[in-house]
Amino acid sequence: MSIESNTALALAYFPAFRDRDTQWWDAHIAPGFVRHDPGLDFAVEGPAGIRKLAEVLHGGFSDIAYPILNVVAQDDRVLVHLRQVATHSGEYEGRPATGTRTDIEVMDLFRVEGDRLVEHWALMDNLNLLKQIGAVDA
Repeated sequence: MSIESNTALALAYFPAFRDRDTQWWDAHIAPGFVRHDPGLDFAVEGPAGIRKLAEVLHGGFSDIAYPILNVVAQDDRVLVHLRQVATHSGEYEGRPATGTRTDIEVMDLFRVEGDRLVEHWALMDNLNLLKQIGAVDA
């Protein structure tokens, strides 16, 4: 695959995740996919792992948007710098819904093989997110 197609695949991940597009996940998330994410207390592996992640995130947040800020691609890697903007509309990290509109920065590095995402390193500003929903002191 080309750098352009790898980039397009990585960018397509975000609307598919936002829309919980399980058909896209099954087609483009490798069975052996692994998400490395120090902010999670569970493993995200394969399409089933993405389903679990979506269940947790969408259970706590709605009206999710992923504005893309920067994209850098080289060989089989695509780095996406973006924001996650959402409404805290359900329980998250033990904190009941606040209705707060949250806005955090995210860095996602994907590794691509063929037409599938095979690895993902995620760094989210979880501390800022928890501050915004009142789970920790600002």
